[in-house]
Amino acid sequence: MIFDSVYDTYRGVVTYVRVVDGSLSPRERIVMMSTRAAHELLEIGVTSPEPVPTQGLGVGEVGYLITGVKDVRQSKVGDTVTNQAKPASDALGGYSDPKPMVFSGLYPIDGSDYPVLRDALDKLKLNDAALVYEPETSVALGFGFRVGYLGLLHLEIVRERLEREFNLDLISTAPNVIYDVTLEDRSVVTVTNPSEFPGGKIMEVREPVVRATILAPADYIGAIMELCQQRRGDLLGMDYLSADRVEMRYQLPLAEIVFDFFDQLKSKTRGYASLDYDVTGDQAADLVKVDILLQGEQVDAFSAIVHKDKAYAYGVMMTGKLKDLIPRQQFEVPIQAAVGARVIARETIRAIRKDVLAKCYGGDISRKRKLLEKQKEGKKRMKTIGRVDVPQEAFIAALTSQQTETKDKK
Repeated sequence: MIFDSVYDTYRGVVTYVRVVDGSLSPRERIVMMSTRAAHELLEIGVTSPEPVPTQGLGVGEVGYLITGVKDVRQSKVGDTVTNQAKPASDALGGYSDPKPMVFSGLYPIDGSDYPVLRDALDKLKLNDAALVYEPETSVALGFGFRVGYLGLLHLEIVRERLEREFNLDLISTAPNVIYDVTLEDRSVVTVTNPSEFPGGKIMEVREPVVRATILAPADYIGAIMELCQQRRGDLLGMDYLSADRVEMRYQLPLAEIVFDFFDQLKSKTRGYASLDYDVTGDQAADLVKVDILLQGEQVDAFSAIVHKDKAYAYGVMMTGKLKDLIPRQQFEVPIQAAVGARVIARETIRAIRKDVLAKCYGGDISRKRKLLEKQKEGKKRMKTIGRVDVPQEAFIAALTSQQTETKDKK
């Protein structure tokens, strides 16, 4: 059974295995049971602690294999290696592929860097088997990738490595999690991006939940409880480890943790609290998709899936932010946040107005009114044919995750 693999620049993929049954010897032809790829064993050995070539591995032994393959994806963790001439009938069980928990879009700021980003992700995949990505296109941000991570730390590490090792300037959209949406006809849709959220009548939406363990000084119990209740948490238990140290166990939706939960926890406890969490399953929740409309047109890039109770707050925050970021046009531009067909928040960008009364010195009021009415008609006509151009900086500022903003403030 393969339990790990690393990429060596000179020797290709080094696969670490544990022999469960039978034996392996040098120059033997082997087959990977999941991919059906056949290779010749160029070298086999043990690690003690440096790699030492041996004449083979027997039952219960742990060692490494080198086949000269250059692609780590051909040595999947949990796969079964067997002899090509006398293959095993069934693969060994007990391992599954690492499942991404957090999804975020990665887009190059300069569109011409897209091939560089694709090559960079391919190279990073050689060292990181848990990285999952697929191409994605956004009307606002152009070509990029939808990347799946094991958690927030994984997200930060991958982005830092891409920026430092490959000199890329990237936009990272706000992280979100996987939702299972059950429609009225009992069909289930898996949603990893708000734009995939189905319309029509929905029977149930399920979101992943985690069991979180928080260790903190007893002085901060009230602040931690308040924070967890705001994030829809349920207290599972609390134990005093000592007179002044407490362990609190909460069940929390994963979507509430992937934003700034950890930052908030640290700030409320002056940095003394520590957090650990494990994904335990999923639960039904009252979630809705909030759409942002610019002059009546939906902008997919700004949509978000939030809890029904927080939809209004998100709508007010996003419309206010976009009002400050989008420059004024020749006509009035309404920015609306809507859940389905119901508008829940609105801001208006005022039109740039020319002072048409500047040439009127005194005179009859009807003359001024005529000029103002003429301007009003022109603005109305312009609004029907005009399009709102949202600058790239506005998209970057509105879409970058809240974590990045909090770091910049610090």
